[in-house]
Amino acid sequence: MQNGRFNAAEVAVREYLKRHADTAEGHFLLGYILFRQIQTEANLKSPAEDVKIPDVSPSDSKSREEKAKASLAEFTEGAKYHDPSAFDLKIVALDYVLLGDYADADKWLTKMLGWTPDDSEGWYYLGRTKYNENRFEEAIHAFEQCLKLDPRNVKVEDNLGLSYAALGRNEEAAAAYQQAIAWQSQAALKNSGPYIDLGRLLLDQNRPKEAVSYLLQAIEIAPREARAHELLGKAYTWLEQLPKAQTELEKAIELSPQSANLYCVLAPVYRKQGLTEKAKIEYDRCAALTGSHSVPETPRP
Repeated sequence: MQNGRFNAAEVAVREYLKRHADTAEGHFLLGYILFRQIQTEANLKSPAEDVKIPDVSPSDSKSREEKAKASLAEFTEGAKYHDPSAFDLKIVALDYVLLGDYADADKWLTKMLGWTPDDSEGWYYLGRTKYNENRFEEAIHAFEQCLKLDPRNVKVEDNLGLSYAALGRNEEAAAAYQQAIAWQSQAALKNSGPYIDLGRLLLDQNRPKEAVSYLLQAIEIAPREARAHELLGKAYTWLEQLPKAQTELEKAIELSPQSANLYCVLAPVYRKQGLTEKAKIEYDRCAALTGSHSVPETPRP
């Protein structure tokens, strides 16, 4: 497992458990190996992202869901023979995150942090969990606790900004995004998240010209990030720079072809340029993916 050979590790531990089925450590280790397999698959799909688990809603992958359930089953089995450690509870919680069960993730992360309150990663994932539960004040508290333990963490500061934005505290959100950007100003490898999130906030405030600058920087950092291309396409649309909007939205669709909203936004861009047939195709794709029969308007911030 330490050499990254998780499939071989799984085989070895399963062989061990055939002879020692009542060993808690064996079940806990197998549960962890199954989680690491999920983690590895996620990283292979997004090699540029330094993630431990996806920072998004649970995966659509059926195999990932089944593996998360299998991981949880091993921790449950092991708990029959020995109490799990704080680390075990954290992995249990992250399995629940992957399954979209944020209430249970919250429960186990909270218990784990009661035992190990100096675990900065635990506070980060509790913040993410609280955010997904729409408990934004509690998310802010968790991210602040994380930053006390891990100062100048760009990803945490960015998520703090997202939590402020969710509460309509836009000035504080903008300040957090700017702080996250400043912290990585001299870094060789940058996180595009704060640039994207600040760009989105500026669009929400009807400030597309200012948003363009941050979104262009986001794309320079992460050229295959569909969100950045989508938001930049919207900004160009609102600025009536339609050829540029078309280019960005087409790129976003190339990167994220299952996103129905992209077709709905691109269609009126084609229509405004007189590209009637292309517009019709995109409207039809929009309707097919959303189940809508109406012609969507160009969205405004």
